[in-house]
Amino acid sequence: MKKLVTLILLVLFLLNMVGYYGIFVGLRFSSEAALRQQFDAEMYSGVEVTIKVPITIPYASDSRGYERVDGDFEYDGQVYRLVKQKLQSDTLFIVCIRDNETQKINQALADYVKSYTDKPFSTKQNAKTLNVFSKDYVSTTTVIESASSGWNFLATETATPSNLYQFDFNQSVVQPPEA
Repeated sequence: MKKLVTLILLVLFLLNMVGYYGIFVGLRFSSEAALRQQFDAEMYSGVEVTIKVPITIPYASDSRGYERVDGDFEYDGQVYRLVKQKLQSDTLFIVCIRDNETQKINQALADYVKSYTDKPFSTKQNAKTLNVFSKDYVSTTTVIESASSGWNFLATETATPSNLYQFDFNQSVVQPPEA
């Protein structure tokens, strides 16, 4: 009974510390892991979108087939997952699949943030607020110091026409001492 109460209190304490943001991050992580496993086994469902990118890479050889890649990007409010790619001639072919789960998680996170701030979730607006806050309340100073001497200016002699072709070489022969 003590262990159960302790476990419940620890979960409540963790939820209090991390909040729902931690839950959303955990959901996103588990969703990405499940998709990676499906992509590795080549068992994915959904509409494949092929993107052709003209690219010039010197001395590049054509790929025999598609290579597995990981990544994601957002286009027109839709989240896409990179599945595989191949380089053929001067074109990079990238195969993507629309990720509806990540889209739902991102929307739920935006709704959660909106419920606390009474404002729509906007990255630009939040960055602007943080920037104003940092200018008003956080003082910073920047000092640039030289950590090393770096390049030093040394006075050099200029060659004059009289000593330009002068060759000074003193030949010395060093012999071992005689015993």
